[in-house]
Amino acid sequence: MRRGRELPPGSIEKLKPFLMAARTVSQLRRVQCLWLRASLHLTAQQVATAIGWTPGAVRRFQARYIREGEALLQGPGRGARRHEYLTHEAEEDLLRRLRAGAGTALEVKALEVKAIHLAYEQAAGRPVPKSTVYRMLLRHGWRKSAVGTIKPPRKHSAASKEVPHSGP
Repeated sequence: MRRGRELPPGSIEKLKPFLMAARTVSQLRRVQCLWLRASLHLTAQQVATAIGWTPGAVRRFQARYIREGEALLQGPGRGARRHEYLTHEAEEDLLRRLRAGAGTALEVKALEVKAIHLAYEQAAGRPVPKSTVYRMLLRHGWRKSAVGTIKPPRKHSAASKEVPHSGP
């Protein structure tokens, strides 16, 4: 089996700060994937066994490092919401405005999904599926009632009261 391209010269010194700065297991494995090859000259199979990846994932990541360099390690990695219409903060702001605009306490207790959906589409500037609105409401703790309305998150009646300390 042929040997892959060598990592750029000086990779060991460039990877040491990333190795020390890794805060999560994911970040550590990404750096170890490169450092084990650069310092110990391990094969993709050996690196995969050491860090718990597949050999193919190791080869792909190492090839990306050869192409992109240290910029590959500086990003946030995988995860997060990549295909969002609105940011989490914008969604919170939208729900806060809807709650404030409802007026009476009875209206705040039960907002119709149709009104929330229209406001969401207006904020996003494009049509969105109704399921997107339901997922947003779930993300922010709102719940669906039996009559087709949406209710804001509950607050326990004792949550705002001061509870006296009954200790010695």
